[in-house]
Amino acid sequence: MNEEKESVSGGRTSDGGPFARLGAEIDNLLRSVIPSDEASQHFSNARIEVLKGVRAIINARIDRLSCEGRKGVSIKVE
Repeated sequence: MNEEKESVSGGRTSDGGPFARLGAEIDNLLRSVIPSDEASQHFSNARIEVLKGVRAIINARIDRLSCEGRKGVSIKVE
């Protein structure tokens, strides 16, 4: 067996298996797409605003249906 460990990016060590480099590259990719704290806050605020917009649409639809005063049709039952 090969006891020597190969250093991979990010300071991690690996046993040099066939997927060691692939794992390191995936790790680097994931770390590069994680947004900063400031960007995360912006995304959180945007998500809240979208939900508020959906709530406003639903409330407007409820108000419109409530004001129409639709009544059921009378049916004579024999």
